[in-house]
Amino acid sequence: MNVTVENLGACKKLLRVELDASEVEAGFASVVADLQRRARLPGFRPGKTPRQLIERAFAADIEQQVKNKLLPEAYKRAIKEQKLRPAGETHVEEVQFGRGRLMQFTVTMETEPDFELPDYKGLPVRLDARVVTEDDVERALRVLREQRPQYQDVARPVQRGDFVVVDFTGACDGRPIAELAPDSKGFGAQKGIWMHVETSYFVPGFTDQLIGAQAGESRAVTVQFPPEFIEKALATKVGVYQVEIVQVKERTLPALDEAFARGYGAENLEKLRAGVRVDLENELKYKQKRDLRNQLVAMLLGRITCDLPESVVEKETKSAIYDIVRANTERGVSKEAMDERSGEIYSVASNSAKERVKAHILLRRIAEQEGITASAEEIRQRVGQLAAQHNIKPDRFYKQLEERNALDDVAEQIVSAKVLDVLELHARHVEVPLHA
Repeated sequence: MNVTVENLGACKKLLRVELDASEVEAGFASVVADLQRRARLPGFRPGKTPRQLIERAFAADIEQQVKNKLLPEAYKRAIKEQKLRPAGETHVEEVQFGRGRLMQFTVTMETEPDFELPDYKGLPVRLDARVVTEDDVERALRVLREQRPQYQDVARPVQRGDFVVVDFTGACDGRPIAELAPDSKGFGAQKGIWMHVETSYFVPGFTDQLIGAQAGESRAVTVQFPPEFIEKALATKVGVYQVEIVQVKERTLPALDEAFARGYGAENLEKLRAGVRVDLENELKYKQKRDLRNQLVAMLLGRITCDLPESVVEKETKSAIYDIVRANTERGVSKEAMDERSGEIYSVASNSAKERVKAHILLRRIAEQEGITASAEEIRQRVGQLAAQHNIKPDRFYKQLEERNALDDVAEQIVSAKVLDVLELHARHVEVPLHA
C-alpha cells in the first residue's frame, strides 16, 4: 500500500491511498469464497457451486462487497501508518477500482492539530482552605425553613416584605396594556395574583406603592418600564395601574424544633443538623475538586497554541448556542431580546466551543501518553449510571447509545475523568484563604 499526505490548510489534509492489485485480488477471492459457501443456485448443493458461476451470478454484488471491505480497511491502515488523528468531517472520493487493477482513492479530512504536549505533572494549583462552619449550617437550616413558609392574613397596612393578593389592570398612553402587548397579558390585567412587596418584584417600583394600603383599598400605581424590560413593546413607557388590595399576608417561618426536623425525615433536630453538615461538606468538596480541575485544564490550555478543526468547532458552537438560548428561555428572556444579542451570543458560544474542543484534544493526547483507556466493563457501568438517571433499563439504554454510535462519547467521558485524576494526583496544592 502506498500512502501520501498533502496539507491543505490548518487541520486539513488530503490523503491519497493506493492499494496493490494483488491486495484487490485477494479481496475479491475472499468475498467470492464466502459467497460460494453460502450461495444457493439451482442444481447445486450449498458450497458446491462452481466459482465461475458464482462470479457471473453475483458480479455486481461481489464488486460492491469488495469495495466496502477494502476501502475502510485501507483507510484505517493509512491513518495509522501516517499517525493521523481524524477529527470532524471526512470526504472520500474513489478514483479507481476494479478487478486486476490498483485501488486508488483520496480522502479530504480534518485532523487534530499537532502540538508539543506540555509538562502536565506537578502543576501548582490553589486550593481553597474553606471548611463548613456553624454559620454555614445555620444558613442552610434557614433555607430549609424558607422552603416551608406559612402565610397568615393580617388586618394591618401593607409593610415591606409582606405578600399581597391583588387585582389590577394597566394602561400605557391611554391604551390597555393587554392590547398594546397581547403576548404579555400578564402585565396588562390579573385577578387574585400574589405579589411580594419588594422593589424589584413584577415591574420595578410597583409594589413599593402598595405600602401602607389595607385589604379592600384601591390604589393608582404609576411605573416607568425600564429600557431593558423583557416586553419590548412596553420598554421606556409609563404604565398606569389600578390596583385593588384583596388580602395582606404576613410570611412566617416554622420554628426550628423537633417537629420541623421530623418533617425532613430526621429523627430529631440534632440528626438534622448533622445531616445538613454532611451535605454541606460534600458540596464543598465537590466545588473544591471542580475548581482544582478547572485550574489544571486552564493552565495547560494556556501553554498550548494550535489551530483547531473548523467543523468540530462549528458543531460545538451550535451546541453552546443551544445551551445559551435554552437557559435564557428558562429565565423568561424573549426571542426578540435574544435576536438583538445574537452577535454577542455567537461570540460567547464560539469562544466557549474553542476552549472545549481544545480541552478535549488535550485530554485525549494525555490519555495516549499515559496509556489510559476505558474498558468494556467501565463503559457498561457508566451506561448503567446514566440509565438510572434517565429511568431506563441499562440494556435498552446501551442499545440506544450503540445505535446512535454514542458509546465512544461515553468512553471519552471515562477517559477524560481518568486523565483529570492523574493531573490532580500529581498537582502541587497551595492552600489559600477564602478570599485570597
